[in-house]
Parts: sequence; structure tokens; C-alpha cells
Amino acid sequence: MNGLFIIDKPERITSRDVVNFVSKKFNTKKVGHTGTLDPLATGVLVICVGNATKLVELLTNHDKEYIAECTLGLLTDTLDTTGNVLKEESVVKTKEEIEKVLKGFIGKYEQEVPIYSSIKVKGKKLYEYARENKEVNLPKRLVNIDDMELLDLKYKDDKTIFTFKCNVSKGTYIRSLIRDISNKLNTIGSMSNLRRTRVGTFKIENSKSLDSITENDLISIIDVLDIKKVNLDKTIEKLVLNGTIIENTYGSDKVLFTHNNEAIALYKTYEKDKNKIKPYKMFKGGI
Repeated sequence: MNGLFIIDKPERITSRDVVNFVSKKFNTKKVGHTGTLDPLATGVLVICVGNATKLVELLTNHDKEYIAECTLGLLTDTLDTTGNVLKEESVVKTKEEIEKVLKGFIGKYEQEVPIYSSIKVKGKKLYEYARENKEVNLPKRLVNIDDMELLDLKYKDDKTIFTFKCNVSKGTYIRSLIRDISNKLNTIGSMSNLRRTRVGTFKIENSKSLDSITENDLISIIDVLDIKKVNLDKTIEKLVLNGTIIENTYGSDKVLFTHNNEAIALYKTYEKDKNKIKPYKMFKGGI
């Protein structure tokens, strides 16, 4: 089994739980995912199986689309409603106020990583510092917000609750984004719901429920990669199989070599000589 499953992750389980489920169901240890979803969140989780696990690094660079719910007037230690409440206050914000702030976030901005995350500082995961009540300087990263759209607004229990859709770059934490939106609205807020509706070209409407997946739902490496594909012929077969740097006569910075509708090797531009390409990911050592 070599390929990808596009899973609609259910709520209250971790991304690692999904990996373990797929590994057990299909009796394979080579399983990985291309971007963690919080237990609270649902939606698109791309699972790589077999040789496709070599694509994890490549696929994690994709932009993502989310539909998120923010509850203003509530602050928790995890920045979502699964955490311990730190503070509450009454908040009433208008549609116009919220839309103005959302629009202001479009573009690049420096985002502080939430302490309840798996990012490592000095070899230790941030959530481990949090659980030990130890102080740590939270790292910041430059993220890009391509689009923000207010979808729904309601008022409940002296709180303002709104739902928005956003398209964001790799590495963006929606919990942190909601914290920062709340700050701009001069209040506090936490994420109360999250659904990932797209990862790159993988959309929620093409995903499968975890319980229903079969081998027939596996997407091949060839179908996943939207790059130039070249069928191996005798003139370059041995060179590619041996991982040799070759002349780039293909007019593309990345080339996927195939044989009998199977992915053999992914090549990319050679840094020392732009007229050549070198092995990037090898999927098969012989044909």
C-alpha cells in the first residue's frame, strides 16, 4: 500500500490516533500525517501510507482553509474551550467591528505560538513546560492570512460568538489567530469550534470518514503530485534508479519519473547546476 487517504477527522481524537487506526486497520507501520489537527477540531487530515510517507515534508507546505468559531469573553489556558478557564467577561461586539478587525489581519503578521503546542524549545515541547507550570519564551513565526470572511454572528450568555472562514499559510495556529483577533477587539476570546475544509488541493468534500475507509480510497502518489510526469525509458532507467544527477531536458523544476503507472522517483533542480536535476524522493529501487 502506497498512497494517501484524505480523512475527515472526527472530534475528540488526536491526529496520532488516526495514524494508529490506519496503521492497525491496514497492518502497516509506515503511516504518517501532513499536519496536526487539535482534538477539538474536525476536517481534512491527509494520511500518507507506505512510500507516500516520503511526501510528508512536501505536503506540509500546503496552505489551508478553516471554518472557525470564536467565543469572545472567554479565555482559557489552551486558547480553546477544552482548557481551564482563566478569565470571563461580558462582551458585545457588532458585525461591523468584527469585520473590520478580520479584514485587518489579511496579509503577513508575526504570530506567537500557543504554549499548548508540540513546538520544541531547547529540546522540550511547549505543552510540557505548560504542564509543569514552567515559564518559557514562546517563539514567534511569520504567517500569512490570505482571506478572512465572517460567516455567522450570535449573542449568548453575555458573550459574542462568531464564525469565520480563513485561508492561511503553513504553520498558522487558529487558536493564536483567535487570541490575536480578540485582542484587537479589546477583549478576550477562545476557539470554540474548528473545521479544516481544505489542505492544498485536498478538499473536505473528497474526504472519507475514518470508519469507512478501504484500500479503494487510497490515492496514488502519481495522482497526488501535480507536477510534470515522465515515463522511464531505457535511456535513463538505470540512471534514475541509481539516483544519478541528470540533465534537465524536461522544462520543469520538479519531475516525477514513473513506470507502469507507479511512482519511481521525484527529482528536483540541482542547486549547483540549474541545468540538471537530482533525486529528491526515491519511491522504488528497482523495476
